[in-house]
Amino acid sequence: MKPKKNLQLKAGVIITVGMLFASFSFYFYQIFFTPNIQLKKDNFYLYIPTGATFDAVRDTLNKNDVLNDKVSFYFLSKLTGYTDKVKPGRYLLTSNSNNLNTIKMLKRGTQSPVKLTYNNIRLKSELVEKLSSRFEFSSEELLSILNNEEFAKRNGLDTTTIISLFIPNTYEIYWNTTAEKFMDRIINEYQKFWNGSRDEKAESIGMSKAQVSILASIVEAETAKNSEKSRVAGVYVNRLKSNMPLQADPTIKFAVGDFSLKRIYSGHLATESPYNTYKYTGLPPGPINLPSISSIDAVLNYERHKYIYFCANSQLNGYHEFAETYDQHRENAESYRKALNRLNIK
Repeated sequence: MKPKKNLQLKAGVIITVGMLFASFSFYFYQIFFTPNIQLKKDNFYLYIPTGATFDAVRDTLNKNDVLNDKVSFYFLSKLTGYTDKVKPGRYLLTSNSNNLNTIKMLKRGTQSPVKLTYNNIRLKSELVEKLSSRFEFSSEELLSILNNEEFAKRNGLDTTTIISLFIPNTYEIYWNTTAEKFMDRIINEYQKFWNGSRDEKAESIGMSKAQVSILASIVEAETAKNSEKSRVAGVYVNRLKSNMPLQADPTIKFAVGDFSLKRIYSGHLATESPYNTYKYTGLPPGPINLPSISSIDAVLNYERHKYIYFCANSQLNGYHEFAETYDQHRENAESYRKALNRLNIK
């Protein structure tokens, strides 16, 4: 009977080991491959600051209740060496993702870039605030660069025209990019934009790139209608050529610092500012906004005509009436004023 007992014992051991192996295999499968990211929304962006440790990553995940099984995530992070190789950045965690794929992404530093779009910007301070809110660098770091005279000079600009480096478009940039590297990217995009035909057109119309941007910013503020931007640009070019003040109302709003003004009065026109184009001839010292590409191209391809004046039309539909003589303009302006009065617009 002894051999039979030995056989039963061996069978028991084998079964026990098999069961333990199956249990551990199932547990390890769960650790590696079972969905472990639980989200209230479909996606969650995990921001890991430069210099952060695994403890910081863990605290962020816990604070946002991202993990279904915290122990398994911590165990696999340790097993794979991620706890000692934390990389900064912005990472997209998707609902029902497993530990293995999530940790691989974090360990490799496979970031989800920030899709950056900036428009409707008027002031340098406004631009800096908007950009720094999207990236790891601080507003002070970026502002320091934009206020650096040597940096501006290297790029053919000054600290007033420096914002014309920023061509409104959509860019993909990593969240933890430094302010210096961020500006390298902006300069690269600026050079691409002005490479070739645009640079040649600016030269052919006798303007620097900065001057084109300044005039384009006025066109941008004057009309949202792309179809008439080149005509508006042509009016201002005609005034510049005749040494006539630009008399651009948007520059008065910029000088006053009140962009909500609906009507410009004599008191506004008396404002002492280099941006007061009713008092001073030529272009103002810098852009009054970040002009869109369509406005920049409208200046480069301005319409050749004899119009000297224009004002919003009496239909108040965003379009303008253009005139070659002051008498014509006065009639158009009177119709516009009457339309405003009817609607009690002050």
